[in-house]
Amino acid sequence: MKFLDETKVYIRSGDGGAGAVSFRREKFIEFGGPDGGDGGRGGDVWVEAVNGLNTLIDFRYQQHFKAKTGTHGMGRNRTGAGGADVTLKVPVGTQIFEEDSETLIVDMVAEGQRYRLAAGGNGGFGNAHFKSATNQAPSWANPGLEGEEKTVWLRLKLIADAGLVGLPNAGKSTFLAACTRARPKIANYPFTTLHPNLGVATIDGNEFIIADIPGLIEGAHEGVGIGDRFLGHVERTRVLLHLVSAQEEDVAKAYKTVKHELIAYGGGLEDKPEIVALSQIDVLDEDELKVKAKALAKACGEQPLLLSAATSKGMTEALRALRTVIVAAKSGEETA
Repeated sequence: MKFLDETKVYIRSGDGGAGAVSFRREKFIEFGGPDGGDGGRGGDVWVEAVNGLNTLIDFRYQQHFKAKTGTHGMGRNRTGAGGADVTLKVPVGTQIFEEDSETLIVDMVAEGQRYRLAAGGNGGFGNAHFKSATNQAPSWANPGLEGEEKTVWLRLKLIADAGLVGLPNAGKSTFLAACTRARPKIANYPFTTLHPNLGVATIDGNEFIIADIPGLIEGAHEGVGIGDRFLGHVERTRVLLHLVSAQEEDVAKAYKTVKHELIAYGGGLEDKPEIVALSQIDVLDEDELKVKAKALAKACGEQPLLLSAATSKGMTEALRALRTVIVAAKSGEETA
């Protein structure tokens, strides 16, 4: 399945049906009169967050969504049927923006959440509605009101508990594949990961979702490389696992480069809890490992975890550290 996290769609709610002009004329009935029914209401355009989706790829093949027009009123005081609604089904975590791509309309953060993006037009009154003591045979009716139309942006921010960040080839995809059933592309060249991947990790009977995003390089916040486009997918995470490859000549510089990009991006990432780990340690001998671990500790201000996804060394400790922060964050949200 291809990944798409941003798209623009056109929506239009249905027009209301017109009211009817009709008069009752029946044999053996002494008094006739107006009996035109009201028009039906136009259909609405809704958006609904559903489970089982993690991409907006469906909207690549359909960008126009129009609700049905209400049925016109008819004689014998028959009201027209309402127009059928249209529902846009989106993944949980999708944000809906106005056409300017900046004004947020709604943030779909819970499964089953629904929001009306465009209301259908009201149906027009039939001539029976205008009958009065001084006007017992009105010969006019109202047309239905027009529906609303607009262009909106859909922007997906994946819902995950933990996010993996680091330079390209820091071992993020290998880490995800080692602790979940996700199967991201893994290769020995930069930018192997071109779109975010999700996986469910289990440790000590607890499950949590991990998001792996493409690697960051210096200047990503200005659009260099793949840029910071995918950082939005770790905005909602409760903790970041910052992986620094042991193959880097200067691990301190590698850490500071990514940290600078997170701060420059903003979005709360600079204040998010962070666990730092020196990855791919199976390529180093003991002396080199001590030197690089010490340099990384000095750069980040804490003792980094040491792990190798290829040999599973340190993986359990890393998952437990992530779980501890996630559980604490969830407890704080429940008591808030």
